[in-house]
Amino acid sequence: MSEALSQGSPSSQHGAHPLISVVVPVRNEAPNILPLIGEIRAALIGIPYEIVYVDDGSTDETPQRLRQALAEGAPLRIIRHKTSCGQSAGVITGVKHARGTWIATLDGDGQNDPASIPDMLARAQAEERSGGATPILIAGWRQKRRDTSAKRYGSRIANKVRASVLRDATPDTGCGLKVFRRDAFLEIPHFDHMHRFLPALFIRQGGRVISVAVNHRPRLEGQSNYNNWQRLKVGLVDLIGMYWLQRRWRGPVIDGPIIEPPISAIERRSADAAVLDSRIGTVGQPGGLSP
Repeated sequence: MSEALSQGSPSSQHGAHPLISVVVPVRNEAPNILPLIGEIRAALIGIPYEIVYVDDGSTDETPQRLRQALAEGAPLRIIRHKTSCGQSAGVITGVKHARGTWIATLDGDGQNDPASIPDMLARAQAEERSGGATPILIAGWRQKRRDTSAKRYGSRIANKVRASVLRDATPDTGCGLKVFRRDAFLEIPHFDHMHRFLPALFIRQGGRVISVAVNHRPRLEGQSNYNNWQRLKVGLVDLIGMYWLQRRWRGPVIDGPIIEPPISAIERRSADAAVLDSRIGTVGQPGGLSP
């Protein structure tokens, strides 16, 4: 279960229907809240946007820092899980509550650079214009990763194993920085840890995945909620489940245009309905239906 808090009246720049919603799931990231929100606001100047933070049951001062950002005027919506449900649950909750046409996700630890979002959004829009209705996922690629050697080594192994099994042709699925359409995300299967399999899930849905280099930074505050051994334990089970999902679905290809009634027939029915509505609205009046 979750509870939500949002800003009162959004400014004209952001509006009730922003172009993009930045979804950030967090747990016990109090020191990183205000700096990251400030960076998001600076990166998206001139773009209609909102920020959606999902507090995944934090036990530190994360809720207080989020309310402080809200009080300081950030175009922020806050959703809190009563108990911790994991990063994927945070992403799913955030996307479901988002109002933007496009979604950008990033981790709340400050290692993902929000400055990459405008270029990723522009790339997604350009690819969509050239590729038609095919779902597009722009995935961040941390080519110069600023993590410990143990974490980088574990990720390289995980990426190679995943790519050989799922063939998702994505060099860095673990990067939290991604851009996609909200409606496309809502059509794919949702499950625990699914945020690490978004490229494979979009491909399964008939979509395209494009990896772009993004800036990556060292963690300055707080600590990670997972280590390599924890990721390995859940990763193997999830990989088997994802492989099963791929084999259980074959996306249909529409053959030819959709056949619909002639426009004239649709217009005729609409006109008939309008006449009927007008008669119903004048019950008891001359020319109207009898009561």
